[in-house]
Amino acid sequence: MTLPDELSIVDQTLRIGAGVEPSERPAIVEHWTSLDHRLRSFDPAAVELQLTVKERDTPSQKATLEAWIAGFPRLVATSHRTDFDAAMMEVRDDLIRQITDTKQRTEPRNNKHRRDTTRHG
Repeated sequence: MTLPDELSIVDQTLRIGAGVEPSERPAIVEHWTSLDHRLRSFDPAAVELQLTVKERDTPSQKATLEAWIAGFPRLVATSHRTDFDAAMMEVRDDLIRQITDTKQRTEPRNNKHRRDTTRHG
């Protein structure tokens, strides 16, 4: 469990952009603990997150969560849900999935080009 005075990786690295009020940041960080757990395997200095929402509270609202993690391509999760809370959960879950997929592709057991296939014996 995290000590109260320790900042989560999400809290340390999340930049709030257009369409999100600074006062909403603590609730977002609190609801993104599953993303924080997924990011625990990375050095916080190697992670940057940015959240923006365009055309908020309209039928064409678009939430975007971008992640820059050292050694990974830029990851982008988007949601077109008009409910702000639902959009926040959707981008969180999509980013977790993308991090997991990217990490699995780069692990030697899942990458035939990196795997040692020579037989010893």
